[in-house]
Amino acid sequence: MAIRNATIALDFDGTVVTHEYPHIGEDAGAVPVLKELVANGYRLILHTMRHGALLEQAVDWFRSRGIPLYAINENPSQRKWTASPKVYADLYIDDSSLGIPLRFVDGCSRPVVDWPRVREMLVDQGFLD
Repeated sequence: MAIRNATIALDFDGTVVTHEYPHIGEDAGAVPVLKELVANGYRLILHTMRHGALLEQAVDWFRSRGIPLYAINENPSQRKWTASPKVYADLYIDDSSLGIPLRFVDGCSRPVVDWPRVREMLVDQGFLD
């Protein structure tokens, strides 16, 4: 049985899209997995260093692909029990995380998250069937 209704914090550059900051990179292969997560009741938090207009571009990236965000750089539910600025989530997906599978994309000098392998990990850990 899969875990449901968990909150997942996602980095943006190098995780959801290829590294092209301050521009928006290409989809790193995240779209189908993120849509599957949302369809299974997961709440996605965009957890990024982007701010101002650059943050709005990232939010628009999700919106234009039909991927709803639960929150941006915060978890609204944690205000009830802590004033900590750290975003609380059940799972964090970030290209800088130790152990996250990475792959190189043609034309990019930095690796990005390997979403097919992340999906396998999500299945293995009970987040997806």
